[in-house]
Amino acid sequence: MKIVEKALAFVGLLSLSALFIYALQDAPTDENFEKKLINDYNVYALQVPDNLDFAGEQMPLKNPDILERMDRELLVNTYWQSNGLLMFKRARKYFPIMEPILAKYGVPDDFKYLAVIESGLTNAVSPAGARGVWQIMKSTGRENGLEINTNVDERYNLEKATEVACKYLLKSKEQLGSWTLAAAAYNAGNAGVSRRLKEQNVTNYYDLLLGEETGRYLFRIVALKEILTNPTKYGFNFREKDLYNNVPTYKVEVDTAVTNFSKFAENFGINYKILKLHNPWLRERHLNNKSRKLYFIDIPKDGYYDVQ
Repeated sequence: MKIVEKALAFVGLLSLSALFIYALQDAPTDENFEKKLINDYNVYALQVPDNLDFAGEQMPLKNPDILERMDRELLVNTYWQSNGLLMFKRARKYFPIMEPILAKYGVPDDFKYLAVIESGLTNAVSPAGARGVWQIMKSTGRENGLEINTNVDERYNLEKATEVACKYLLKSKEQLGSWTLAAAAYNAGNAGVSRRLKEQNVTNYYDLLLGEETGRYLFRIVALKEILTNPTKYGFNFREKDLYNNVPTYKVEVDTAVTNFSKFAENFGINYKILKLHNPWLRERHLNNKSRKLYFIDIPKDGYYDVQ
């Protein structure tokens, strides 16, 4: 019996030693951590980069509260993989439209990531009534020259909506003094942010105590900027052909009423659905246009849709 016990003890010791060696070999190290992050499906803590900024304004990451809040948004958005991949796909399609407009108005390029967290780059509708990629309220749209009625809602016109967002952000920057506060004001309003700054006797976003949504707002923007700028670092793998592309279009001028957009579409070899995909700002199947306003309707070039 003693011989058997000794033999079993020896086998047990060997098994424990093997497990210990395997654990040491499998444990993440500085050298293999990033490789494992990219190539397997385990969940790892993320290293918050030492330097992060929004529109050139540094995030004070030495503050433990700021570091924890940034860590949260990096984790949430890295490991929401399906949503992350959709953001990469849509960004390829819509960023090239938004970027030159931001540059034209002198608004930092980082604000395109604000649109990502506002709508997921879709024509979303909020419970409060904000609409489109930039989530513009009806009053804000009309104040900045957008046509909004039952026939037409230009909040769904990406080019025009981006221009309105730029105008709003420029006013916010002038009033509040920083791009970071201007971004926060896009969520909470200029008056709301101004009031909280005064009440709390502080001068920047990172010193403000805010509600949940606005308190996370800048961190979400910066997280999406970091992830979308560094896909493989955060485990997103795709090919160029996996991303979405814009279908080339040309513009047709319309300065009369249109009684039936289904028949209108047929004149250009497409159907009503395709017409709406490229002109979501047309809200009904007809256009009254009593004022004979000039509209530009996007029509896809031949060869991109198979219309029966």
